[in-house]
Amino acid sequence: MLRLTWVQPEDLVGHELRQARLDGRDASAVAARWRAAGGGEAPPRAGASPGPASPGLRALAEELLDELGRLPSPLADAEPTGLDRIRALCPGWPTPRPAASVSPSRLEAAWLGRAVGCLLGKPVEKLPLSGIRRLGRAAGNWPPTAYFTARGVPRDLLTAYPWNRRSAPTSLAENIDGMPEDDDLNYPLLGLKLLQRHGRDFATADVARVWLDELPAGRTFTAERVAYRNLLTGIEPPDTARHRNPFREWIGALIRADVHGWTNPGDPAAAAEQAHRDATLTHTAGGVHAAMFAAAVIATAAPVDAPDVHACLRAGLAVVPPGSRLAGAVRHAVRLAGAHADFDTVVDGLHAVHSPAHHWVHAVPNTALIAAALTHADGDFTGSVSRVVSGGWDTDSNGATVGSVAGLLAGAPAALPAHWTAPLKNRLATSVGDFDGTGFDTLAHLTHREATRPCPSPT
Repeated sequence: MLRLTWVQPEDLVGHELRQARLDGRDASAVAARWRAAGGGEAPPRAGASPGPASPGLRALAEELLDELGRLPSPLADAEPTGLDRIRALCPGWPTPRPAASVSPSRLEAAWLGRAVGCLLGKPVEKLPLSGIRRLGRAAGNWPPTAYFTARGVPRDLLTAYPWNRRSAPTSLAENIDGMPEDDDLNYPLLGLKLLQRHGRDFATADVARVWLDELPAGRTFTAERVAYRNLLTGIEPPDTARHRNPFREWIGALIRADVHGWTNPGDPAAAAEQAHRDATLTHTAGGVHAAMFAAAVIATAAPVDAPDVHACLRAGLAVVPPGSRLAGAVRHAVRLAGAHADFDTVVDGLHAVHSPAHHWVHAVPNTALIAAALTHADGDFTGSVSRVVSGGWDTDSNGATVGSVAGLLAGAPAALPAHWTAPLKNRLATSVGDFDGTGFDTLAHLTHREATRPCPSPT
């Protein structure tokens, strides 16, 4: 039976009820109706429940999703989605700056860093934190300063905590042969294609067109899959992000932000604005803020004279509404990272705060973990990717973002340890366009071309 994930109405209701609790909407009456009719919670880790609901329950699910979508959020004023309102709330919004210098070598380090961090996190994606720790320690690789391996790990432990089913054949140390396909690399490739076609002044509708042209629907997940479905039913952006989309504050827009930072070196405001136009196809509020944060951090880290990682993180916070949940979570994570020498203690503190209420793919806890890892490792490459993946939640996505930032700060491919980069063989797999098999050096040159291409003057 084909049970398509992330779009079944009977599963979306549970996710939307949790999102309502996070953004302060009173959904108690809807929740009571859903449970009285036999509706259940959302699957905790899978993208769909095992079997379909009855026709009656599915029809009720669709009705309740629309009802939930009409409930106002009391957080809307502090957490707007519109760019003008976001800027108005940010007293330290960065001053626009002329483009700074960024070298192809630095961009290659960023592409490689993104791939390394993603690959490190792939086998342990979806595993609980306790399982990740036990697997790493059993292999003598904790914190993980090399790719995960099954060698030397007791069979009963592998049975209790199986590797990610789709990733283990290509992502364990003994199996790596180039960079395997992953959405965390597909989206930067799509972003590069977007800029090649439309330039840095693209519109959100241009993002949608590129996706429909180049992105197979089966390579989308969570908010991106819902938005893709909405496009195919004739819904226009930005409603694509809102209609029956309980994943609109999850991590998907953040993982698309790198290319916007890479192509606006030294200009975090421009990077954040570019990321906003991309993000609003699929996300709202905290999901959009996370993408803007990441783009601003990366833009600040991109120039050859980049400041330290702590200044980069401050630049990211400058484009996020200070009263938002995301800003508060990042500030707390940075404080926590500064207060404890043992990063496992930092992680335990973050999980205690965020895990009870948030899905493991939600943008708020994952962005907080990204900030904590970069802070605690002081931007060091191995220290940063090791820490963020050791923290669980969305391990491959967090590893990718942190690897991009730390790769930029390292400054060149040769500055990244060879045990991370050599297994990639300067080759990545993808189903996006004509990029399959492309080398990271080529991608860096293509990205540099977009970073240095003049934007058309306003008319």
